[in-house]
Amino acid sequence: MPELLRWDAPGPYEVLFSTRTGGVSEGPYASLNLGLLTDDDRSRVEQNRRQLFAAACVSPERVSWALQVHGSRVVSAKGLGEAADGIWTDDRERALLVVTADCLPVALVRLDGPRPAVALLHVGWKGLLAGVVAAGRGALGGRLVAAAIGPGIGPCCYEVGEDVAAPVRAAYGLGLVRDGRLDLPGAVERALRAVAIARVERVGGCTAHEPERFFSHRRDGGVTGRQGAFARIV
Repeated sequence: MPELLRWDAPGPYEVLFSTRTGGVSEGPYASLNLGLLTDDDRSRVEQNRRQLFAAACVSPERVSWALQVHGSRVVSAKGLGEAADGIWTDDRERALLVVTADCLPVALVRLDGPRPAVALLHVGWKGLLAGVVAAGRGALGGRLVAAAIGPGIGPCCYEVGEDVAAPVRAAYGLGLVRDGRLDLPGAVERALRAVAIARVERVGGCTAHEPERFFSHRRDGGVTGRQGAFARIV
């Protein structure tokens, strides 16, 4: 069975973050690789996805995802496979999936408004600077939104140059880059609070620091799988 990390989201929501354990893939993709665009055997990836969806008690036909491109676009779950780094829905019949391997999965849930709504974002430094967090917040609307930051590369392991450090510093302030390492979760939290999200929680650890538990693009030289974030309205 997949190992799933659960965010106790406020309201009628289910938000889960997967690890790499519990699937059928082998080698560098062992074992719960959810990345369709990796070089893993596609049939294994599809079986892994079915295992995740079964653990979440949802049929695969109800799950929507985007083609992630490290940008700021956020789309409705009515489409499938659009180029975007965020996806949202207010439809109880739809579920959402994003995949990551160092970038951060971020879940947003609306706490007011006429009906519940949930979004998932794929946030790396490029998407962060491009404004994907603000775009996700804008897509949900409402006055009150809560957020969770899932497993991603931490400040212990994320070495960056000044080409990354300088614009992050300019956008989100000092203290996020120390000794050449970027605190990406800290930067994302600042971005969330900047768009009036007061409740921000963190789930999971550093993907690069826990090879037995998480895939990591940086640690594994690009030959690795993808864990995921899953969300729906219940």
